[in-house]
Amino acid sequence: MRVPTFPLPPPPVVAGLLGALGSAQVVLHPADLVRDLVLAWCATLPLAFVRGLLWQAGAVVTAAVVLTLVLSGQPTVGALLAQATVLYLVAVRSSYRVALLFAVPSIAYAVGTAGWRTGLVVVTATGALAVGSSRRFRAETAERIAAAGAHADMADAYAARAERARIARELHDLVAHHISSISVQADTTRLTTQGLPAESADRLLRIAGTARLALTEMRRLLGVLRDDARSQPVDAPQPGLGQLITLVDDARAAGGSRVRLIFRGRIRTLDPGLELAAYRIVQEALTNSRKHAPGAAVDVEVGYADDALRLSIWDAGPGAGRSAGRTEAHGFGLLGMRERVAMAGGTLRTARSELGGFAVQAVLPVAGGGR
Repeated sequence: MRVPTFPLPPPPVVAGLLGALGSAQVVLHPADLVRDLVLAWCATLPLAFVRGLLWQAGAVVTAAVVLTLVLSGQPTVGALLAQATVLYLVAVRSSYRVALLFAVPSIAYAVGTAGWRTGLVVVTATGALAVGSSRRFRAETAERIAAAGAHADMADAYAARAERARIARELHDLVAHHISSISVQADTTRLTTQGLPAESADRLLRIAGTARLALTEMRRLLGVLRDDARSQPVDAPQPGLGQLITLVDDARAAGGSRVRLIFRGRIRTLDPGLELAAYRIVQEALTNSRKHAPGAAVDVEVGYADDALRLSIWDAGPGAGRSAGRTEAHGFGLLGMRERVAMAGGTLRTARSELGGFAVQAVLPVAGGGR
């Protein structure tokens, strides 16, 4: 915890002023002049050393005040102010156990005696310790909140980077397949077509070379992304809408809830990138439902239209407190959905459903109406 600085004026100046105040009070009301002066100085002057010897200064001041009560019955005003100051600093900079230890002498003396002077000393000591401990508690709480916020921001940044790297890798795997196909088809056409003009053969050769160069650059970029995200490549084929049944079965087994998969329209094969985006959206929506509404029923509806693929995932769990903003504040599931939908040129809506629960609705445009 950051140690609070001693307020102006500096500690030696404060110690001198309080020592002078105590000395004046002793001189004006002498009982045993030398003894009372020594006690007054011991109760005030150690305040000058609080920056380097706080505990020692606090112990000397506390002992001098208690000894003054025992011997003369009334500490000076300067001694009380010095005690309040040093005990406040002890409580601010030390643990609760240490603060309680410094309160023991005054409380112990008060147990065996009575009177307003004893009560004043106890109130001064315990009050200063309580105020200092309260300030320490507030400072530690603020630091814990700040540290937790910084940790959450760092975790969110890593999660966002990992999610974007995964999206980039998946897109690379799909695009690389098409580029490789272009290269192979260009070379095959150039080598197998009889009577192909030299100019055409040269163009096909250039097309194949450009495709191979683009594939090399994409693989290089993918290597950078994998190093950045510290993840290993996955050689398994990218999932699509055909794997939704397996995904739903896994969700049922993991969450123990009822998950329905509904298809509408004419089912057909779509662009692999679009199917991958749809699969990941459904996957993330099921994960969120399992996390925020465990055991709730979930409906997954996939609608095939001529110009778009429509996804709707709705759970019957408690929708309150699960707005898009709050969900994004604790993870990057919805951010990943939005980025996938944006790359597909579609729209995404996430909100509490009018029927209760939480709903995710995505519309992904279909280029060429599918196959």
